[in-house]
Amino acid sequence: MDNKNYMEVEFKALSINEGFARICVAGFCVQLNPSIDELGDIKTAVSEAVTNCIVHAYRDKDGWIYINVSLLEGRVAKIEIKDRGCGIEDVKQARMPLFTTDAESERSGMGFTVMESFTDRMRVKSSVGRGTTVVMQKRIAPRMR
Repeated sequence: MDNKNYMEVEFKALSINEGFARICVAGFCVQLNPSIDELGDIKTAVSEAVTNCIVHAYRDKDGWIYINVSLLEGRVAKIEIKDRGCGIEDVKQARMPLFTTDAESERSGMGFTVMESFTDRMRVKSSVGRGTTVVMQKRIAPRMR
């Protein structure tokens, strides 16, 4: 699939920047003329991925979050969210609903489940000590003009 358009953004892994990430990615994806529901799905998935980076990847350390968005042929938004934090030891286990490494702060363990349910495709790559990359794809239905 060829890129029709592409953007990159990076920002500090601070909870105050989660809203910026949602709006930035959603604003870029508006070019595909998504419905309000599709835009909400993208914002929710991005929010979960960025929150995972902030809460789990850096664990109260300074760090950065990197987002790349490609608009592909076939009206597909490909969203890649990456950190260079602690990484995930067992990705399969981390993707299980209700699994959390931060139970003391009342985390639900549903981040990956939410991301997966609001997108059409999701991949997670991680290396301990090197970080995690989440790649999500969302196809935007054609609209009548």
